[in-house]
Amino acid sequence: MSLRTGASDTSKLALGTESKGSLPAWGRYLELTKPRLSFLSVVTVLVGYFAARPTVDTWLLIHLMIGTSLAAGGAAVLNQWIERGTDTGMERTRNRPLPAGEVPPAAALALGIVLCATGGLQLAFGVNPAAGFLVMLTVAVYILAYTPLKKRTHWCTEVGAVSGAIPPLVGWAGAEGSVSAGGWILFGILFFWQMPHFHAIAWLYRADYAAVRFPMLTTIDATGRRVARHMNLYGILLWVTSLAPVVTGQAGPVYAIAALALGGYFQWRIVQFGGATNRTAAARRIFFVSILYLPLLLGFLVADIWLLGGALP
Repeated sequence: MSLRTGASDTSKLALGTESKGSLPAWGRYLELTKPRLSFLSVVTVLVGYFAARPTVDTWLLIHLMIGTSLAAGGAAVLNQWIERGTDTGMERTRNRPLPAGEVPPAAALALGIVLCATGGLQLAFGVNPAAGFLVMLTVAVYILAYTPLKKRTHWCTEVGAVSGAIPPLVGWAGAEGSVSAGGWILFGILFFWQMPHFHAIAWLYRADYAAVRFPMLTTIDATGRRVARHMNLYGILLWVTSLAPVVTGQAGPVYAIAALALGGYFQWRIVQFGGATNRTAAARRIFFVSILYLPLLLGFLVADIWLLGGALP
C-alpha cells in the first residue's frame, strides 16, 4: 500500500517471526528494501495516476514505477537503520539483516540515502517536479517524523498514516502536474484505512512494542477499549470518505454499491473487536479484511472511472 503501509510489515503479519532463511549477500540488501511493501507503494501510485488520467503513457508510467520503487526501498532501509537497536528487542524483527549483523550499518545508511535520492531525482526529471517533491515529502515524514515519534507518543500512528497516504498524490501529480480534489479524496481513503489496519496489527504485536517501550495505543490501553473507539471512529470516516467519488459524480452505481458493501463489512468486523472476548482473534480478522478491502475498493474505483470515461475532479 504506500511507502509505509499501516506503519508495519504487513507481509509478515503476526504469523511468525521474520526469518533470515538462507539468502546470499545481495539478498540481504534486497531484503532491507522490503520489496513487497515497495510493490504496494507502486500500486497506490498507479491508482492515483489512473484515477486522474484514464489513459496510458508508457514511459511516464515506467518512470513513476522506477522512481517510487527506489524511494520506497530507500525509506525502508533508512527506517531499519534508525531502528536497528530496538529491532533487536522485538521477536518479529530481531532476525532482520541489521540487528542480525549481516549488513554493516554504514553500508545500509549509504544504500538508503542513494536509493531515496535516486528515486526523487528519477521522478523529478522523468515525470515532473511535483511528483519528485511529493515522494521526498513522503520519505521525510516517514523518516524524520514518524520513526522518532514511535518512541514518544501513540499519535505517531496518525503521523505515519500521512506518509502512507501520500503515494496516490505522487501518481496524481505525475498525471496532472498538480493535485486537485480527487487526489485528496484518495489521500483520505488511504489515511483512514491505515488506522484500523495498523491498530489491528499493533494489538497482535503489543508485547513486542511494550518490550522496546514504544507507547503505541495498544500498549497503553491494556483493555482494548480505547483501541476499539479509535478503530470505530476511523472506520466510519473511511466509509464516508470512500463514498465521496459518488457524491462528486465521478464514480457511478457500480462503485457506490462496492463501497457501501465493502465498507459495511469492514466496519462490522471493527465493531466486533469492541465486544470480543478474544480480541486477538478479532484483530487478526480485521487485518485480513483490511488487506482485501483496499485493493478491491480501489480496483472498483479505477474500473468505474474508466467505464465512465472520466476522472476524479
